[in-house]
Amino acid sequence: MSGGWLDQESLHPSLRDPLLGSIGFLNEVMGRYPDAISFAPGAPHPDFLTEIDVQGYIGRFLAHLRDEGRTPDQAQRLLYEYGPGRGLINGIVRDALARDHGIDVDPDAIVITVGAQEAMLLVLRALFRSGGDVLAVADPCFVGMTGAARLLDVERRAIGETPAGIDLDALATACRQARRAGGRVRACYVAPDFSNPGGSRMTLAARRELLALAEREDFFVLEDDAYAFTAPPGEQLPPLKALDEAGRVIHIGTFAKVCFPGARVGYVVADQRVGHGGRLLADELATLKTMVTVNTSPLCQAVIAGMLLEHGRSLLELSRRKSELYRRNLEHLIGALDAHLGDARSGRLEWNRPDGGFFVRMRLPVAADVDLLERSASKYGVLWTPMAQFYLGGGGERQLRLSCSYLDVDQIDTGVRRLAEFLKEEVRI
Repeated sequence: MSGGWLDQESLHPSLRDPLLGSIGFLNEVMGRYPDAISFAPGAPHPDFLTEIDVQGYIGRFLAHLRDEGRTPDQAQRLLYEYGPGRGLINGIVRDALARDHGIDVDPDAIVITVGAQEAMLLVLRALFRSGGDVLAVADPCFVGMTGAARLLDVERRAIGETPAGIDLDALATACRQARRAGGRVRACYVAPDFSNPGGSRMTLAARRELLALAEREDFFVLEDDAYAFTAPPGEQLPPLKALDEAGRVIHIGTFAKVCFPGARVGYVVADQRVGHGGRLLADELATLKTMVTVNTSPLCQAVIAGMLLEHGRSLLELSRRKSELYRRNLEHLIGALDAHLGDARSGRLEWNRPDGGFFVRMRLPVAADVDLLERSASKYGVLWTPMAQFYLGGGGERQLRLSCSYLDVDQIDTGVRRLAEFLKEEVRI
């Protein structure tokens, strides 16, 4: 360092990884084309933000604390102090997980985190201790997990997907290869329900096979549960954690989609025993958290707890209207694609048809790169997300992601019309 300048080579190499700049790039493009219809952000619909009664939900949680025996002053002070690193609302979250998803654990096995992103960072830091430990990820993969692993210098191994989810044969092969190289697959990250960005969903049989493979090959499964609530009624599948009989699954969740993202509240279920004592993996994660964020904002936890209490401690009841809107938007997006581009659908232009989640993946006959995105935004007023940034092992260069969660149906119609014009004029489909 000289004269206030830092040599780039003196900083951590992750800062030069294009992965870390991908989200910022999309925000920058959206900022330059504010009038474009954007299929880029996977954000919750803004209409639900107008219904959030922050004071009312905090009051509901304070009443709950008083019902548990605290004085009004004691209850109020809990919201203004640091609070335990493990969290304040663990019991309420535990009740919701048990009621709706069959995840029946002690509240002490749950850590309330600053969003799911902190949960991912803490879990990786706790599990990965040597250079030979490998994180297997379904490819394409949510950049939050691969980015956290990059920050911690955790080796990542891309495993392709099948229509039933992660390729279990390829995962088993990766386990054998890691052992031959003197290492091990320590954990495997999956989002079994309508994954971001690919939209795939693991079948029940595939879920059971993954758990059996984890037991045989001695690795943990890191389950991301962000989009399961969008499954059609009667078609919910049990999360991996509910099927887990051998303590292989660490379950990560967020309230960003079912409540609102500004709260920055997530959670991790880690009921695995550590050593021969009585400590849980959750205890270790809570210890790590004291060196990262100290604790999750008690005020934010109070709002989330109040929302759960108002809906009978049920995540499904809390998210019911949101789920209906997201399925409506997804069905409308697929229908609009069929109407405006159905005659061009072939081996050169294809898109998937997920039953839930926020995303549709489209394959083009040309590279869906930054230059193509710039032309789409500047000339046709429509934005989307290049898929290549989600692939670790290379791939996705001719794919794009369309997100419908943030839009209304008329915006979806307008956006798809613009997208169709763009594809017909610029891609020559």
